[in-house]
Amino acid sequence: MLPENNLPELPPYSLDVEGMDLGSDIKAVGLELIGTESREPVRGEEAASIWAAVIPALAGEETWVLDFFSHLDRVRDYSKGHEVEFREAANRCLVIPQLPADKLRELVGRFAGETFGLRCGAAANEADVAVESELSRRGLDAYQDAYTRYTFCAICEPDDGWVTLLSQSLWPSEIIRRARPALQPFRVHIARPQ
Repeated sequence: MLPENNLPELPPYSLDVEGMDLGSDIKAVGLELIGTESREPVRGEEAASIWAAVIPALAGEETWVLDFFSHLDRVRDYSKGHEVEFREAANRCLVIPQLPADKLRELVGRFAGETFGLRCGAAANEADVAVESELSRRGLDAYQDAYTRYTFCAICEPDDGWVTLLSQSLWPSEIIRRARPALQPFRVHIARPQ
């Protein structure tokens, strides 16, 4: 049934997927999760559920890990209290191996206000001392030199509705193809802004 104005109802959320220009040496794609009408970042439980569905969809069958480099005491305490496995990777870096959907959703919801990283690919099967040391020293700028060793590295800023994905192999069209099935339960419109 159509609304009174006979226009189809818009999905409540939109995921804009767009190539980004971060310089000639860096291939990046931005994913922005926003309210379709408000154009504001989606926050809260619904956003955490959406991002928790998108992360494993983008990774597919490949190994992925999350990198935290700030507020480490809070991340450590949360992980211990919620039976989330983690590894003290370097002076100021905690690495959390891929999680089941429910634990990922809870973790993303709890740390939505933080910026954290995501590495995906065969290189994530082992500790990456070089990138983990650089994460401790430089934060997520470390991905700029490391992302070519991975299928992708991503900078996650859930409360801002934003994920910046660095990849030599994933174009916006492939990201959309991977994300679309995971987003169907949430009524998210996927767009490629011009």
